Amino acid sequence: MEKIKIGRIVNAVALRGEVKVYNYSGYRERYEELDSILVEDKEYEIEKVRYQQEMVILKLQGVNDRNAAEALKNRDVYITEEDLVELPEDTFYIRDLIGLKVVDDSGVIGVMKDVLQPSAQDVYVIKTDGGQELMVPAVKEFVKEINLKEGYVKVELIEGMLEQ
Repeated sequence: MEKIKIGRIVNAVALRGEVKVYNYSGYRERYEELDSILVEDKEYEIEKVRYQQEMVILKLQGVNDRNAAEALKNRDVYITEEDLVELPEDTFYIRDLIGLKVVDDSGVIGVMKDVLQPSAQDVYVIKTDGGQELMVPAVKEFVKEINLKEGYVKVELIEGMLEQ
């Protein structure tokens, strides 16, 4: 069973055992759809979810006072693959894109190293075979096909992009 990190407990809240979670998933309402989470390797049922600015506040079953909540501080929060939501067509989990070959009509350009999310559109970071890093906006103009089954991303770059 593969675990997927979705957050980190950063503090205890009040006296009733709630924990404050820094959410990595980009979709904080995700916690409302879950019955349970893993804190490191221990499973906890979620009793209640609320929010404080951008932070997620969870009441976990069996964590009933501030001391128990404090004991979970600085621990990572995970879900299992079964808890992943089905994504709409042409939407991918970043973890599935990292490591894919990046190709164009002339052959392999490099490997997907990272996906940055600085604004409304993602930016693909490609490590080229020549060792340089190439930044490609994740838009249809440049990204022509993503094939997870065969392990590649097909791009069409404009002149000058490879010389970054």
